[in-house]
Amino acid sequence: MPYFDDLTADFRVIVPDTRGHGPSTNPSGQFSHRQYAQDVYALLDALEITTFRAVGYASGGMTLLHMATQQQQRIEGMSLWGAAPYLPEPCRANLRRASFEQVERESLKWLDSIRQQHPGGDNQIRALIQNYRTMGETYDDMNFTPDHLSTITARTQIVHGDRDALFPIDIPVSLFQAIPKSSLMILPNTPYSLFENLLRYWGYEGTYPPTSQTAFPSIVRRFLMED
Repeated sequence: MPYFDDLTADFRVIVPDTRGHGPSTNPSGQFSHRQYAQDVYALLDALEITTFRAVGYASGGMTLLHMATQQQQRIEGMSLWGAAPYLPEPCRANLRRASFEQVERESLKWLDSIRQQHPGGDNQIRALIQNYRTMGETYDDMNFTPDHLSTITARTQIVHGDRDALFPIDIPVSLFQAIPKSSLMILPNTPYSLFENLLRYWGYEGTYPPTSQTAFPSIVRRFLMED
Protein backbone atom coordinates (compact mmCIF):
# COMPACT_ATOMS: atom_id res chain seq x y z
CA MET A 1 0.00 0.00 0.00
CA PRO A 2 1.75 3.17 -1.17
CA TYR A 3 0.67 5.37 1.74
CA PHE A 4 2.88 3.31 4.04
CA ASP A 5 5.88 4.82 2.24
CA ASP A 6 5.66 7.80 4.59
CA LEU A 7 6.54 5.57 7.55
CA THR A 8 9.78 4.30 6.04
CA ALA A 9 11.63 7.44 7.16
CA ASP A 10 11.34 6.28 10.77
CA PHE A 11 10.55 2.56 10.63
CA ARG A 12 11.39 -0.65 8.89
CA VAL A 13 7.95 -1.33 7.44
CA ILE A 14 6.71 -4.89 6.86
CA VAL A 15 3.27 -5.36 5.30
CA PRO A 16 2.53 -9.10 4.92
CA ASP A 17 -0.32 -10.56 2.89
CA THR A 18 -2.06 -13.05 5.15
CA ARG A 19 -3.01 -16.53 3.99
CA GLY A 20 -5.08 -16.52 0.85
CA HIS A 21 -4.74 -12.75 0.37
CA GLY A 22 -2.79 -11.11 -2.44
CA PRO A 23 0.02 -13.39 -3.67
CA SER A 24 0.03 -15.45 -0.43
CA THR A 25 -1.25 -18.99 -0.82
CA ASN A 26 -3.44 -20.87 1.65
CA PRO A 27 -2.68 -24.59 1.23
CA SER A 28 -4.90 -25.61 4.16
CA GLY A 29 -7.89 -23.65 2.90
CA GLN A 30 -8.58 -22.72 6.53
CA PHE A 31 -9.15 -19.30 8.04
CA SER A 32 -8.42 -18.11 11.56
CA HIS A 33 -6.93 -14.99 13.11
CA ARG A 34 -5.08 -17.23 15.55
CA GLN A 35 -3.30 -18.92 12.64
CA TYR A 36 -2.62 -15.56 11.01
CA ALA A 37 -0.91 -14.46 14.24
CA GLN A 38 1.29 -17.55 14.23
CA ASP A 39 2.16 -16.93 10.57
CA VAL A 40 3.24 -13.35 11.27
CA TYR A 41 5.37 -14.46 14.21
CA ALA A 42 7.00 -17.07 11.97
CA LEU A 43 7.80 -14.31 9.47
CA LEU A 44 9.23 -12.06 12.19
CA ASP A 45 11.33 -14.94 13.51
CA ALA A 46 12.69 -15.60 10.01
CA LEU A 47 13.61 -11.91 9.77
CA GLU A 48 15.16 -12.07 13.28
CA ILE A 49 12.85 -9.35 14.60
CA THR A 50 12.29 -9.74 18.33
CA THR A 51 10.19 -6.69 19.19
CA PHE A 52 8.02 -4.48 17.02
CA ARG A 53 5.22 -1.91 16.80
CA ALA A 54 2.19 -2.57 14.64
CA VAL A 55 -0.92 -1.19 12.99
CA GLY A 56 -3.88 -3.48 12.32
CA TYR A 57 -7.04 -2.57 10.43
CA ALA A 58 -10.18 -4.71 10.95
CA SER A 59 -9.04 -8.33 10.54
CA GLY A 60 -5.45 -7.14 10.94
CA GLY A 61 -6.34 -5.66 14.32
CA MET A 62 -7.97 -8.90 15.38
CA THR A 63 -4.79 -10.74 14.38
CA LEU A 64 -2.83 -8.33 16.59
CA LEU A 65 -5.06 -9.18 19.56
CA HIS A 66 -3.97 -12.80 19.16
CA MET A 67 -0.34 -11.77 18.79
CA ALA A 68 -0.50 -9.54 21.87
CA THR A 69 -1.86 -12.39 23.99
CA GLN A 70 0.35 -15.15 22.53
CA GLN A 71 3.73 -13.46 23.07
CA GLN A 72 3.02 -10.38 25.17
CA GLN A 73 6.55 -9.01 25.51
CA ARG A 74 7.25 -8.76 21.79
CA ILE A 75 4.75 -6.01 20.91
CA GLU A 76 5.84 -2.61 22.21
CA GLY A 77 2.79 -0.79 20.84
CA MET A 78 -0.14 -1.49 18.55
CA SER A 79 -2.77 0.69 16.89
CA LEU A 80 -6.07 -1.12 16.33
CA TRP A 81 -8.45 0.33 13.74
CA GLY A 82 -12.00 -0.98 13.61
CA ALA A 83 -11.06 -4.20 15.43
CA ALA A 84 -13.13 -6.31 17.80
CA PRO A 85 -12.39 -8.95 20.47
CA TYR A 86 -15.46 -10.96 19.44
CA LEU A 87 -18.01 -11.02 16.64
CA PRO A 88 -21.50 -9.84 17.62
CA GLU A 89 -24.45 -11.72 16.15
CA PRO A 90 -25.40 -9.06 13.54
CA CYS A 91 -21.84 -9.28 12.20
CA ARG A 92 -22.05 -13.07 12.10
CA ALA A 93 -25.36 -12.92 10.26
CA ASN A 94 -23.78 -10.59 7.71
CA LEU A 95 -20.86 -12.99 7.22
CA ARG A 96 -23.15 -15.98 6.80
CA ARG A 97 -25.03 -14.18 4.00
CA ALA A 98 -21.87 -13.25 2.10
CA SER A 99 -21.41 -14.62 -1.41
CA PHE A 100 -19.45 -13.74 -4.52
CA GLU A 101 -22.70 -13.06 -6.32
CA GLN A 102 -23.80 -10.63 -3.61
CA VAL A 103 -20.51 -8.73 -3.82
CA GLU A 104 -20.71 -8.67 -7.61
CA ARG A 105 -24.26 -7.34 -7.42
CA GLU A 106 -23.91 -4.80 -4.60
CA SER A 107 -20.23 -3.81 -4.47
CA LEU A 108 -18.86 -4.05 -7.99
CA LYS A 109 -16.47 -1.12 -7.53
CA TRP A 110 -14.95 -2.79 -4.46
CA LEU A 111 -14.78 -6.13 -6.28
CA ASP A 112 -12.91 -4.52 -9.17
CA SER A 113 -10.39 -3.04 -6.73
CA ILE A 114 -9.66 -6.34 -4.98
CA ARG A 115 -9.37 -8.13 -8.31
CA GLN A 116 -6.28 -5.99 -8.88
CA GLN A 117 -4.78 -7.24 -5.61
CA HIS A 118 -5.44 -10.98 -6.03
CA PRO A 119 -3.56 -12.70 -8.85
CA GLY A 120 -5.68 -15.84 -8.43
CA GLY A 121 -8.64 -13.97 -9.86
CA ASP A 122 -12.26 -14.67 -9.01
CA ASN A 123 -11.52 -18.20 -7.78
CA GLN A 124 -9.21 -16.77 -5.11
CA ILE A 125 -11.81 -14.16 -4.15
CA ARG A 126 -14.52 -16.83 -3.95
CA ALA A 127 -12.32 -18.84 -1.56
CA LEU A 128 -11.80 -15.77 0.63
CA ILE A 129 -15.52 -15.08 0.77
CA GLN A 130 -16.15 -18.70 1.72
CA ASN A 131 -13.63 -18.35 4.55
CA TYR A 132 -15.51 -15.31 5.82
CA ARG A 133 -18.78 -17.24 5.64
CA THR A 134 -17.19 -19.94 7.79
CA MET A 135 -16.07 -17.30 10.28
CA GLY A 136 -19.73 -16.50 10.85
CA GLU A 137 -20.11 -19.96 12.39
CA THR A 138 -16.77 -20.12 14.22
CA TYR A 139 -16.68 -19.35 17.93
CA ASP A 140 -13.21 -20.50 18.98
CA ASP A 141 -11.20 -17.80 17.21
CA MET A 142 -12.41 -14.33 18.20
CA ASN A 143 -13.64 -14.90 21.74
CA PHE A 144 -11.49 -12.70 23.98
CA THR A 145 -12.80 -12.08 27.49
CA PRO A 146 -11.88 -8.99 29.53
CA ASP A 147 -9.63 -11.17 31.70
CA HIS A 148 -7.78 -12.40 28.63
CA LEU A 149 -7.40 -8.87 27.24
CA SER A 150 -6.09 -7.66 30.59
CA THR A 151 -2.92 -9.72 30.02
CA ILE A 152 -1.89 -7.46 27.10
CA THR A 153 1.18 -5.42 28.03
CA ALA A 154 1.59 -3.43 24.79
CA ARG A 155 0.66 0.23 24.63
CA THR A 156 -2.56 0.12 22.65
CA GLN A 157 -4.28 2.79 20.59
CA ILE A 158 -7.91 1.96 19.74
CA VAL A 159 -9.41 3.86 16.80
CA HIS A 160 -13.04 3.31 15.84
CA GLY A 161 -15.82 4.90 13.84
CA ASP A 162 -18.98 5.90 15.67
CA ARG A 163 -21.17 4.53 12.86
CA ASP A 164 -19.53 1.17 12.31
CA ALA A 165 -22.42 -1.09 11.33
CA LEU A 166 -20.62 -4.34 12.18
CA PHE A 167 -18.95 -3.40 15.48
CA PRO A 168 -21.04 -0.92 17.50
CA ILE A 169 -19.50 1.59 19.86
CA ASP A 170 -19.69 -0.61 22.96
CA ILE A 171 -17.10 -2.94 21.43
CA PRO A 172 -14.16 -0.48 21.26
CA VAL A 173 -15.21 0.82 24.69
CA SER A 174 -14.96 -2.71 26.07
CA LEU A 175 -11.46 -3.05 24.56
CA PHE A 176 -10.42 0.23 26.18
CA GLN A 177 -11.78 -0.87 29.55
CA ALA A 178 -10.02 -4.24 29.44
CA ILE A 179 -6.56 -3.47 27.99
CA PRO A 180 -4.41 -1.83 30.70
CA LYS A 181 -2.25 0.64 28.72
CA SER A 182 -4.82 1.70 26.16
CA SER A 183 -6.31 4.88 24.73
CA LEU A 184 -9.55 5.24 22.78
CA MET A 185 -10.32 7.56 19.88
CA ILE A 186 -13.80 7.61 18.36
CA LEU A 187 -14.06 9.29 14.95
CA PRO A 188 -17.35 11.17 14.45
CA ASN A 189 -19.64 10.47 11.49
CA THR A 190 -17.46 7.55 10.52
CA PRO A 191 -18.66 4.20 9.16
CA TYR A 192 -16.48 1.18 8.41
CA SER A 193 -14.37 3.05 5.82
CA LEU A 194 -12.23 4.09 8.75
CA PHE A 195 -8.90 4.74 7.08
CA GLU A 196 -10.36 7.24 4.63
CA ASN A 197 -12.07 9.10 7.48
CA LEU A 198 -8.94 8.97 9.63
CA LEU A 199 -6.94 10.67 6.89
CA ARG A 200 -9.57 13.32 6.27
CA TYR A 201 -10.07 13.98 9.97
CA TRP A 202 -6.43 15.05 10.11
CA GLY A 203 -6.54 17.24 7.02
CA TYR A 204 -6.08 14.92 4.04
CA GLU A 205 -8.13 16.30 1.15
CA GLY A 206 -6.73 14.35 -1.79
CA THR A 207 -8.38 11.69 -3.85
CA TYR A 208 -8.87 8.26 -2.32
CA PRO A 209 -7.10 5.87 -2.16
CA PRO A 210 -4.03 7.88 -1.16
CA THR A 211 -0.69 7.70 -2.95
CA SER A 212 2.91 7.35 -1.83
CA GLN A 213 2.95 11.13 -1.31
CA THR A 214 0.24 10.95 1.35
CA ALA A 215 1.40 11.48 4.92
CA PHE A 216 0.38 8.67 7.26
CA PRO A 217 -2.24 9.83 9.82
CA SER A 218 -0.26 11.99 12.24
CA ILE A 219 -1.95 10.80 15.42
CA VAL A 220 -1.03 7.21 14.63
CA ARG A 221 2.51 8.12 13.64
CA ARG A 222 3.00 10.01 16.93
CA PHE A 223 1.71 7.01 18.85
CA LEU A 224 4.08 4.66 17.07
CA MET A 225 7.01 6.99 17.78
CA GLU A 226 6.39 7.13 21.53
CA ASP A 227 8.61 5.21 23.94
